[in-house]
Amino acid sequence: MDNLEEIINSTIHPACLQEPPLAIDVIKELDVFGICLYSMLTLMSCLSLLLYLDMCVYIYRNISYPKKTTIIWVTGAAPCIATMSCFGMWIPRAVMFTDMTSNCYFAVVVYKVLMLMVEELGGSSGFVKRFSGQPFRINTGPCCCCCLCLPRVPMSRRMLFLLKLGALQYAIFKTILSILSIILWTNGNFDLTDLEITGTAIWINPFIGVLTIVSLWPVGITFMNTKGLMRHLKIVPKYAMYQLVLVLSQLQTSIINILALDGTIACSPPFSSVARGSMLSQQMMIMEMFIITLVNRCLYRRIYDSISPEEQDNTHNGSVPLKAPPEEHDV
Repeated sequence: MDNLEEIINSTIHPACLQEPPLAIDVIKELDVFGICLYSMLTLMSCLSLLLYLDMCVYIYRNISYPKKTTIIWVTGAAPCIATMSCFGMWIPRAVMFTDMTSNCYFAVVVYKVLMLMVEELGGSSGFVKRFSGQPFRINTGPCCCCCLCLPRVPMSRRMLFLLKLGALQYAIFKTILSILSIILWTNGNFDLTDLEITGTAIWINPFIGVLTIVSLWPVGITFMNTKGLMRHLKIVPKYAMYQLVLVLSQLQTSIINILALDGTIACSPPFSSVARGSMLSQQMMIMEMFIITLVNRCLYRRIYDSISPEEQDNTHNGSVPLKAPPEEHDV
């Protein structure tokens, strides 16, 4: 058995068994193609950040409070992830910090997307006044999309509070668990590659997954029951961009990490399989978030007429309002 392990270890490059390389080691290993690739991706992340800052200035000047702060939070998800991915690409050993920063920011965005829809419909008071007593479908994804037997729940101030609480808990607990994970990591107790039952990662990560699903449910409920009234505000493509950021930043990254742990993504010195998988994930994320930033700029850099409280609608069943929607003006 010992001879077999020696043979296996002798055929594996030492770098494949080491920690992620230092930034200077990454730079030394870059060839012409690598320099061009890293330069292009860095430029994309910088452009994403600059476009976002420009949009923040526009939104701050042209949209009233509190909607402007909510939009600034929501549109900042893609540039934040792109910027953190750029840092993680250049400094592989900082990936855990950059990923957790991005995930914590997106956890807040989940709550802000819910608040954006509420504010588009007149804020909390206006939302409750408009939908009070109207039955809301709760058999929506990702929790109960197949549970058609679930009854409709009438909207009330308490119901709205529970929807907000369901989305807000993820932002709170995700931040707390991320800080805890970093503390445990510095002590050597948190390792994403440790899949033993005694490892902390195998307990913390599934719990975060449950919190994520629970937080997405209130947002889905609100969207499915109110999208008819907000179609002229392009709420459907806005929601699609939010969902796309979710899939790319959470699901795509998880799949790549699983493939790296399984050895499907081969080791390429100075990167081990796990480090190379993380690097590929960061590079893909920069390109994807850059495109999403451009799309969000087209969707949010607009002026909208407010929705009148007296407007009659059938939003509980997803139908469009009876009254002609206000006109949307490009800037």
